[in-house]
Amino acid sequence: MNKEKKRENQAHRSETPPPRSWRGRFSGMAERFSQNTERQRVIQIAWPVLVELLLSSLFSMIDMMMLGNIPIKELANQSVAAVGIVNQPLFIGISLVQSLNVGGTAIIARYMGSGQRSRIESVLKHVLLLSFVGLAIPFFVLFMFLAPNIMQLLGAEPGVIRVGAPYFRIILIGFLFQSVNFSLTAALRGVGETRAPMKFNLIANFFNVIGNAVLIYGLFGAPKLGIIGAGISTVLSNILAMTLMLRQLTSGRSQIYLSFKTRFKFSRDTLYNLIKIGVPASGEQMIMRVGILLFVRIVAGLGTAVFAAHQIALSILGLSFNPGQAFGIASSSLVGYALGRKDPELASRYSREARRIGSLISSLMAVIFFFFAPQLVALYNRDPVVIANAALALRLIAVIQPFQSSQLILTGALRGAGDTLWTMISTFFGVLVVRVTLGFIFVNLLQWGIAGAWMAVLIDQLMRWVIIYLRFRSGRWRSITIR
Repeated sequence: MNKEKKRENQAHRSETPPPRSWRGRFSGMAERFSQNTERQRVIQIAWPVLVELLLSSLFSMIDMMMLGNIPIKELANQSVAAVGIVNQPLFIGISLVQSLNVGGTAIIARYMGSGQRSRIESVLKHVLLLSFVGLAIPFFVLFMFLAPNIMQLLGAEPGVIRVGAPYFRIILIGFLFQSVNFSLTAALRGVGETRAPMKFNLIANFFNVIGNAVLIYGLFGAPKLGIIGAGISTVLSNILAMTLMLRQLTSGRSQIYLSFKTRFKFSRDTLYNLIKIGVPASGEQMIMRVGILLFVRIVAGLGTAVFAAHQIALSILGLSFNPGQAFGIASSSLVGYALGRKDPELASRYSREARRIGSLISSLMAVIFFFFAPQLVALYNRDPVVIANAALALRLIAVIQPFQSSQLILTGALRGAGDTLWTMISTFFGVLVVRVTLGFIFVNLLQWGIAGAWMAVLIDQLMRWVIIYLRFRSGRWRSITIR
């Protein structure tokens, strides 16, 4: 009996594979990971966007560091605060243009999935014309004349206005070229081409950083222009990015061919689709910007040093938002494509994969920001008041990063389906109601300072995540159609 059991045990051991080493286990996990075709497609589209956004944010951080390290501390703080103030109204113009681009990406992705590629060039031309002539130029003219008044309205102190108003007007020139670049980039993302925008925008940002160093500090015999030099360098980089993008689309190297020789005709169906998707998206962006402007007004009342800390925290945290934004763009493109193929189940799988990967990356970055907050802030500014306030803000908002990333990715999925109404509703309640109201209570009434401001941001992010998650789970976005 014992001999029989011994033989059975030996046979069992011979059939059982030996335990694999850690390399073998890792190789097996990687193999299973790569076999998921939806995951492969998500990563294929998202990684160039992620690299582009991360390095663009890094370049932006370097720009802020350059301004924050101007030898005269008061001028450095004024310059950083001025950039923060100017960015808020500028983002209104960018958001209006991007609202049309949301519609363009969704429609182009649908046409790509349904095989109607001949309609894509017309959609792009509609977006370019409406965004540049209808939005960018009027915005440029209005804000060019009202630059100092707008900064004053936002609570900027006299020294910040004196430094920032000329910078504001220079940046507005670059906005015209930037609006065209955004529309071209959105079209390419709609067909899943994300490598070319990554390459061109990184080239432009690289030269922007070099130009900033030369013109801010007066290197190589150039004039020492401070924040004005940063504005000039930004304009030149916007022109370069737009030129490279136009060359790509007019050369025949892309799936989208843009020709200025063919006659342009307005299409009622295209206009209907853009209005259907773009109007709620535009409403969302306007609500977002009005809410943020009111919120900036609250934070600016805490003083120049604290507001500079607030801007530095936003600059650093922009890095952790990037995975959510990148995988949200991938989700938008792929959901539109899948719905164009009339395969809503595939659209859901794409969204789930994008959410898993993007949220994981964002969470890892948030951990780094939480534990190394003071060291990161010190790269921008060595003022102890600025470091203490910005580090506190970083640690507060890092807690909400998994929800923030999930919300951005699911929002991208809804936009790809053309379901922009619910993204507008979530923004209304989150930013305009929760953030502004609680920000006023926490900062002005309870006197919690920058901690109160960022507690309001944290609650806002959680509220928006709940609304978007419930809408996505309902599945009603699957039945939205376009002409």
